[in-house]
Parts: sequence; C-alpha cells; structure tokens
Amino acid sequence: MKQAFVILCILSAARVSSAQDIVGDWHGSLKVGEAELRLVLHVTKADDGSLKATLDSIDQGANGIPVNAVTLKDSKLDLTVDAVHGTYAGKVNADASEIDGTWTQGGSLELNFHRGNIAVKPAKPAKPSDIDGDWLGTVDTGMGKLRLVLHLTNGEDGLTATMDSLDQGANGLPVTSITRTGASLKFEMKSIGGSYDGTISADLRTFSGTWTQGGKSFPLAFKRVKNAADLELRRPQNPVKPYPYREEEVSYNNPAAKIQLAATLTIPPGKGPFPAVLLIVGSGPHDRDETLMGHKPFLVLADYLTRKGIAVLRADKRGVGKSGGNYSQAVMADFASDAESGVGYLKTRTEVNPHKIGLVGHSEGGSEAPLAATHDPDVAFIVLMAGPGVPGDEILAQQVVLIGRAAGKSQEEVEKDAAIQKEVLATVKKDEDDAALEKDLRAVMAGKVPEAQMGMQIKIVSSPWFRDFLKYDPAATLSKVTCPVLDINGEKDLQVPPEQNLAAIRKALAAGGNKNFEVDELPGLNHLFQTAKTGGVGEYGDIEETMSPVALEKVASWILKVVGA
Repeated sequence: MKQAFVILCILSAARVSSAQDIVGDWHGSLKVGEAELRLVLHVTKADDGSLKATLDSIDQGANGIPVNAVTLKDSKLDLTVDAVHGTYAGKVNADASEIDGTWTQGGSLELNFHRGNIAVKPAKPAKPSDIDGDWLGTVDTGMGKLRLVLHLTNGEDGLTATMDSLDQGANGLPVTSITRTGASLKFEMKSIGGSYDGTISADLRTFSGTWTQGGKSFPLAFKRVKNAADLELRRPQNPVKPYPYREEEVSYNNPAAKIQLAATLTIPPGKGPFPAVLLIVGSGPHDRDETLMGHKPFLVLADYLTRKGIAVLRADKRGVGKSGGNYSQAVMADFASDAESGVGYLKTRTEVNPHKIGLVGHSEGGSEAPLAATHDPDVAFIVLMAGPGVPGDEILAQQVVLIGRAAGKSQEEVEKDAAIQKEVLATVKKDEDDAALEKDLRAVMAGKVPEAQMGMQIKIVSSPWFRDFLKYDPAATLSKVTCPVLDINGEKDLQVPPEQNLAAIRKALAAGGNKNFEVDELPGLNHLFQTAKTGGVGEYGDIEETMSPVALEKVASWILKVVGA
C-alpha cells in the first residue's frame, strides 16, 4: 500500500511502446517568474520499439533526470518524472519537429519543445583525482536501509558525479554540484532535494558525513569499492534459466481503455489445458515482477505456481515498463479493467482451461481482484494476499502508527505523525477542487512538514489514485463476490494490518452469502510474506527471502484444490 509520508523518492526507469518517431534531443524552456529554465529532453528507442527518456535542466545543473513513463499515442505525448514530481502533456506536430504542451509541477506552465540540443561546452578529459571511482554507502531513513553508490569522475571543470540507489533500482541520478575543499566533500542533488556534507578520511578509503533530504538528516558514510557492478543483493529464490516450463513475452489489448498491456506468460510442461492465474501487483508503478527493495515477488510466485502445474500471466502495470496507458491518472477501477482484459487474453490460449482462470492480487491488487471478479462471471476464484478489508483512510491511520513504532520512534513522535496524517486525510476527503486542496494542505502542513517535502506530499495525496483509495470501501465489493476466495495475511504485516482487515473481509464475504472462502493469518510473515522479525518496512531489503515457502505452498495448494487438479 502507498504511504502518505515518505522520505526518499523511489524511481524506476520505464519504457512505453510508441507508434510515432520522436527519437532524438528536444530543447525548450520554462518561464518561472522572472527566471527561465532551459530544458533538454533526450528520447531513445529500445530494440523492441519502446521509448525511454531523460531530462536535463541546464540552468540547474541537473542532468540525466529519469523520465519514468513515456506515452505517445495519436501525436499526444505524456511524460511522468517522479524525481521532481512533474508531468508533461504535449502535442507533436505533423512533421515531428515541435511539441507544444504543459508542464505540471504544483502549478501548470507552458512548455514547448523543439528538435535539437542546447549547445553546451563539451567536457575535456582530465587527470583522475585521488577519489575518482565508486563509493558505497548505506543510509538508514528509519523506514528502511538504502544502499547508495556514488560515482566520482574528475573532468576539466573539476569533479562530477552521479549516484545509484541500488535497492530502489534508480541508477545515474545526477549530482547537481560537488565541491571538494581539502578533506571536505559536499554535493547537492536538486532533482531529489538532497545534499551531502562529509569528510574524506586521511587514507582516502572512506567519507563520513550527513545526508539531508526533505528536512531530515541521516548519518551516511561511504567506502571505496573496486567494482560497483558486483554489489548484487543475494536473492536465492529468484529462478535461474533454463526453466522447466515454457515462458513467452506476450501482449494484449484493453479495448475499453484503448491501451496495450505487456506481460509474461509461463506455461507448465505437458499438453494441458491447465488452470491459470493472472497476478495483480500492489500500489505504485510496479513492473510485472512487482520489483521492490531488490526483490521480485511475482517472479518467484509465478515460478512456484508454474512448477505446480498452473499457467501464470503477469503484466506491467499500465503506463509502466512496456505497457501503454497513463499510470498517473489511473484509479483502482482502471487497473481492475486491465485485469479483466488479462482474463480475456488467457481464454484465447489453447493451453489454458477457460473454466479454471483465477486472479491473485497482492496489497492494492487485493482490492482490484474482487472488482474484476464481480464484473466477469468467468473468474473462477480469487486469492487476496494482504488485501484491504476497510477503507484506505482507516488503513493509513493505523499504518502510520505501526510503522512508526517499528522504526523506533517514541510514542510522542508517533502521536504527532498520526495527528498530521489524520488532518491531511480529512482535508483530502473534504476538498474536491485541486487548487483549494493545495491551499488547505499547505495551511495544515505549515510548521509540521518541511517546506522541501511539502510539494511532494501534496502531489501524492491529491492524485486521482490516492483520492480514490481513501474513499473506496472494499467490503461493499467483497459482499458481491460469489466465486471461491482465499484471503491470507502475514501476522507481522504493518501496512495492511491483519487484525484490522482479516475480520472485515471475513464479515463481508459471509454477509454476501459466499459459502466457499478461507481467511488465514500466517505466523511470522510481513506485508511481502517474508519471514520477518518486526514486520517493519526497513527489513524488506535486508531479508534474503523473497516470499516464504509457507505462503507459496498455501496459495498453490488452495488453487489446485479449488480447481480440482
């Protein structure tokens, strides 16, 4: 589930299919008051025809800012840049030489792009400095530990740098400015609102200092590493090819949304037809493997189920990876519609038994699976993995308390966070108009949330998804589900707490007359169904296990029992 208050931006490079050729460099400028910011958009195309992009803000010294989603359809270009919480909507002209549109980042400003780059003085090689190379550090945000790799290179104009956040899959984040004065090393990253102030050790092996972002400061030490490429997390459950089953890259349409979704289909060995499931990822711009904190839960789950004789379809979320559509404007009903399209595709496959197709939804996916099942009578069963049973505002109110405690916050800090959370959520539910909401939220957050963090929080809580999530009551939909249901949750889940949600789901299913459901709490497991100590979000990346064998077997055996295999 999404959290209302976050510390570090989570970034992911995304590619979306395109029919029109806009590959190349584009320059434009934003007029912000009296200032003018020159921007360069770099668009490239992968071998499969999908598009990727980065953005340079020349006058701010921020280069290579990742563009997370690129959508081009019928000459309409949409970009999402999570690092700066901005979006762009433009129209490509007939000869693809200009793009006229609007940049939105808090407010909206005209932004027109023209083909070509801005002439910038080329960098000349220089003798490497004594700190050139790769440096590894770990920052503990209280919400989790993040491994960072700083890449330093000396050029004609002095040191330059980029940084990777390994556990967030964010690589090449631009360091806007960097200064070394004797043993002092300082740098700034404007694209994510962060800065570092550190000291270089006398033996040139470490830096020690402080990372500041969003008004908060954290100790951060770096040590020199010989090869940053070797810094891979140990994930022993990730399957290794060749697989003992067939894997296909596939795509299918959602005709209602007029988008194409990209997916992977895994098919057990043998003739079939096999029972099948569609996996539905949780909240956030997830790929088909639900990649997060160095884990790929849906890759592991798909592999396990396929080896048990169940065909599995898993797709990139709309607007993410190779799937079309606009993620930033989608709500749960849209994602449920995408799931229905996936069921429709599975019914076209001769290897799949069309009467034994089910849905497996994790977290937010546990709300979308029931929505899809109530619309499509051909859905034979659903599995809810940490699915919500109460409205989003109730979940978030409990979530901020439990996660705060697990992170070691004092009761006073927890109560303060909860009070801010409650006031923010009440404001979001009250204000329908975006302008009024921003004004009221700034008043609510003033003096309580750092100014540098405020814009990011407002963008999150005013998004269509968040508004929908707060008001949506899963129980109303669950009471209409007639197919068999398995609902499981980890005992240590702090994001969708079992004591708050399991009973509500059980009550809703029973109230609707469903006679074939099972609701279970699995001991010792967290929100990702890992074997955990506290269940805190900070443990996710540290735990080697991606998904407990207990949870994997529970899901597989229940499905096979329901379909009679």
